[in-house]
Amino acid sequence: MELSASVFLLVCPLVFLAGLVDAIGGGGGLISLPAYIAAGLPVHQAVATNKLSSCCGTALATARFAKNKLIDWKLALPAVITAMAGSALGASLSMRVPEKVMIYILYAVLPIAAFIVLNKHLFHDNPKEETGDYRKIMVLAAVISFVIGIYDGFYGPGTGTFLIIALTVFARMPILKANGLTKAVNLTTNITALVVFLLHGQVLIPLGIAAAVCNMAGGYLGAGLAMKKGVAIVKPVMIVVIVLLMIKIILD
Repeated sequence: MELSASVFLLVCPLVFLAGLVDAIGGGGGLISLPAYIAAGLPVHQAVATNKLSSCCGTALATARFAKNKLIDWKLALPAVITAMAGSALGASLSMRVPEKVMIYILYAVLPIAAFIVLNKHLFHDNPKEETGDYRKIMVLAAVISFVIGIYDGFYGPGTGTFLIIALTVFARMPILKANGLTKAVNLTTNITALVVFLLHGQVLIPLGIAAAVCNMAGGYLGAGLAMKKGVAIVKPVMIVVIVLLMIKIILD
């Protein structure tokens, strides 16, 4: 595909916005992937090139969370492993189960997710993280990452948002630490997918690098806003992501 200036002018600003949104509340792919497709890229090249830019943005956001000690690497390691296993299982299931099945499931899940985020009694920051049973938290984080990893491999959009919700509500993690762990999990699964796409020659390198710079800028800014504003900015962004995902499903 010939990469004209108009392709870069369309993709790069939207990928910057995607990086900003993803660092705060997940779901940046709901903005960036349609941007690549709107620019005229075939679907496989759009997905592949999006992985390059999103990996770079997520890597920078992850580094910023790690620098501020918001990633518990003891929790992250088993969660990353189970997420990768879940993603592989989800990808396998996607070749055997009609996509409509996942769409019907999401019709039920999305309103529930929105209800949880808007309910102050269910979704709220946990400044006093439960430390009494660290092993229990580790197991919960690993199980949550496995289950949502299946979704990521099967369908994908909004994975980061669902991870933050589940880790906050069920594992009782503070929102910022849940976000940091989500970044570590997403980064690993994204890199795995990117390697596969690179080996198959599907990534448009020049566009991917330009978009990566923009995504990193958005991810850096978004991570800073998330750490500074906390739940006050995370909640609204997550609701926007859920609404965008519902609109995408309806349009599809």
